[in-house]
Amino acid sequence: QVTLVESGGGLVQSGGSLRLSCAGAGRTFGSYGMGWFRQAPGQGREFVAAIVGSDGRTTYADSVVGRFTISRDNGKNAVYLQMISLKPEDTAVYYCAAGDSGVIPTETRTYAYWGQGTQVTVSS
Repeated sequence: QVTLVESGGGLVQSGGSLRLSCAGAGRTFGSYGMGWFRQAPGQGREFVAAIVGSDGRTTYADSVVGRFTISRDNGKNAVYLQMISLKPEDTAVYYCAAGDSGVIPTETRTYAYWGQGTQVTVSS
């Protein structure tokens, strides 16, 4: 059984930082595309960042460029999201996702596996 488990969410003041982690089990995700998505109350799930390919190509949503950094540790089967300069509009449940080599980074439908989510709340 393939599982993804996120951690690292919490409450932080505007301008603060958080680092989200996603631990994978049941499969080696080294060749997979890994992504982070988020969903705020009453809104759809939106793309945040992705890292794909053996060369670790990264893609970011315009709203997080320069503030968020996605990285992976294949040895630990993990992916991370470093978030700095957080804003109240970053408040959401953040989900980790994994897809095979054909994943389209920004498309939720191309990811086969999802974590349960971790809450990030940024106070003003």
